[in-house]
Amino acid sequence: MVRKKIREYDSKRLLKEHLKRLAHMDLPICSAQVTNSTDFTALLEKEKWLSSRRLVVKPDMLFGKRGKSGLVALNLDMAEVIQFVKKRLGQEIEIEGVKGPITTFIIEPFVPHKDEYYLAIDSERLGCAISFSECGGIEIEENWDKVRSIFLPTNSPLTDEIRGKVGDFIKGVFSVFQDLDFSFIEMNPFTLVDGEPYPLDMRGELDENAGFKNEEKWGNLEFPLPFGRVLSPEESFIHDLNEKTSASLKFTLLNPKGRIWSMVAGGGASLIYTDTVGDLGYATELGNYTEYGGPSEEEMLKLARVILDCATANPDGKKRALLVGGNIANLTDVGATFDGIIRALKEKVCASIHINTFPFPFKCSYRYDLLSGMNRNLSLEKQICTFM
Repeated sequence: MVRKKIREYDSKRLLKEHLKRLAHMDLPICSAQVTNSTDFTALLEKEKWLSSRRLVVKPDMLFGKRGKSGLVALNLDMAEVIQFVKKRLGQEIEIEGVKGPITTFIIEPFVPHKDEYYLAIDSERLGCAISFSECGGIEIEENWDKVRSIFLPTNSPLTDEIRGKVGDFIKGVFSVFQDLDFSFIEMNPFTLVDGEPYPLDMRGELDENAGFKNEEKWGNLEFPLPFGRVLSPEESFIHDLNEKTSASLKFTLLNPKGRIWSMVAGGGASLIYTDTVGDLGYATELGNYTEYGGPSEEEMLKLARVILDCATANPDGKKRALLVGGNIANLTDVGATFDGIIRALKEKVCASIHINTFPFPFKCSYRYDLLSGMNRNLSLEKQICTFM
C-alpha cells in the first residue's frame, strides 16, 4: 500500500458522490477550489451558491491546525473571500517548522452549528481502526481521552455500536472507505444540520497502488506534494515524463550524496528492496526511491540516465552501488526495459566511469558497482543477495 494524501476538496467530492451511490445518503456538500489560475468571474458563474451564502475559506494544502494558525476565515461574503485569498495566495508561511507558499484554497458554505463530532478510519495491516468522539473540533487532542476506538479485522462487518443517524453515517463512510481504497479518512469535526450528518473538515488518503481499478471512481484526482516539498529538476523531469505516458515512472531523490541507488520494477518490489536496505542498516545511504512499470526502451533509457547521473554527480572517491531488479511484471517488457538500462550503463562507460558487475546467485537480480573505492565488507552483498 502506498498511502497518498489528497486535498480536502477531493476528499469531500469523493465522499459526496459515492456515499449517495453506496449508502443512498445525499450530503448537501458544496465546495469550490481556488488556485493562482482561478478566474473568479467564471467561478461565480459556475458555482452560483457562492453569491447567495455566507462562506468559509481556508488553505487546502495537506497540513493541519489551520484554525489554530489563523488561516480559516468564517462567515464571509464572496467579496471578503476574494480579498482574503488574494492577500494570502502565494504567501510563504511556516507550519510546524516547514515553510512553503499557499497555492490552493477551498471555499465552502458557512454552517452554524452547536455539536462537533470526531471520526477517523485508519487502514492497518490486519484491518481498520475506527475512532469516534462526541467532543470533536480544534481541541480534539486535549480531549483524546474521550475518543472511543475499535479495531475491525479485515472482512469483518461494522457492528451497531453507534445507532441512529450518526451510526448510519459512520457505516456509510466506512463503505466508501472500502470501496474507493481509502487508507485514511478523518472528519474533525462533522456536525448535524437539521439532524443530518455534515462534514465540516475532512482529511483523506488513498492507496495509490489501487488506482488501476479506481480510475473512473476517483475521477480527475491530483496527488499533491506534501506542504513545503519542492521537486528537484530530476524529479520534475521524470514527473513530466510520467504524465505523458501510459507507463508508470516514479523517482524520488532522497539523498544526493547517497551511495546506494535503486532501479526496480514494480511498486511492491521497489518497497521490498528499499525496506530491506533500511533493515540492513543502510537507510541513510539510500540515494533514491524508484519504481517503474510498462515503460518503452526509450522511456527506460531516460529514467536510467537520470538515476545514473544522480548516482555519479557527487564523486568523493567512494564506491556507489546500483540495485537493478524486480519481480514478474505483467505489463512490462523486461527485454525492452533492460535494453534501456544497458544503453544508459554503456553511456557511462563511454564517459570513462568504471563499472563492475556482480551477478546475484538468485534469479533476475543484478548489482552494479559504480565508481571506485567503496570499502564495504561482503556482508552487505551477501545479505541483500540472500533476501533477493
